[in-house]
Amino acid sequence: VPELEKATVRIRQPERVRGIIESLREQGVAKLQVISDFDMTLSRFGCNGRRCPTSHNILDTSRVISEDGKKKLKDLLHYYYPIEIDPNRTLEEKRPLMVEWWTKAHELLVQQKIHKGDIAQIVRESEAMLRDGFKEFFDQLHQNNVPLFIFSAGIGDILEEIIRQANVFYSNVNVVSNYMDFSDDGVLTHFRGPLIHTYNKNNTVLQGTGYFQQLSTRTNIILLGDSMGDLTMADGVPSVENILKIGFLNDKVEERRGKYLDSYDIVLESDETLDVVNGILRYILTE
Repeated sequence: VPELEKATVRIRQPERVRGIIESLREQGVAKLQVISDFDMTLSRFGCNGRRCPTSHNILDTSRVISEDGKKKLKDLLHYYYPIEIDPNRTLEEKRPLMVEWWTKAHELLVQQKIHKGDIAQIVRESEAMLRDGFKEFFDQLHQNNVPLFIFSAGIGDILEEIIRQANVFYSNVNVVSNYMDFSDDGVLTHFRGPLIHTYNKNNTVLQGTGYFQQLSTRTNIILLGDSMGDLTMADGVPSVENILKIGFLNDKVEERRGKYLDSYDIVLESDETLDVVNGILRYILTE
């Protein structure tokens, strides 16, 4: 896989990684599934020196939110985001605070009386961007019937629309995320449970989705994430044989490198592309 030679790639145990990739290839496409985060993993972190929006940001900064609403949402971000990425706080400390943040943000959004009919336009007007190489990524998985499970603490309605507008929302794509519920006249009334935040992306929120049972034969996993919370996304899969964890280290690279290298098999530093993932998939999926 020549892409693994890219300057953005860091691997603590190259032999082990090579072994996993070989196993994935040998055991074939019928056993493979991809589990991925969305915001800042499939979507870009930045472009031309500017931050790209997450699915929450897209809504928070759109024209359908009042100035007062925007200010309150920004205040929440400035208070809770440093907690979310603080390497010195435990997950036990972070979890209740994330629930608090998401709940307050969703309550603020509900107050804005957002119309379902505005979502497509909001996404079109936003600066959301999927990573370079996204089309090859979605196409390869679709053509080989490899399920792509997107597990996101973002807003499901927004991220689905981003994928739809990129023309890659194929039948093999499944999304579990925070979805909005609308009244009969199309106004946002509440968010559907269970609440998914950065640090509860595991089988606790997947019980009853039936998704993992249906994929019980797909015991080889490529997992894509950009945070420590993404590492548990495969925890609901019944019997994992091989798992390759690829982490995008987008922000505060020097400070967080060690932790990412301890946790992910392959770490991609400040890499806005899916080149490495596509290279690995090409190698695994080519007969």
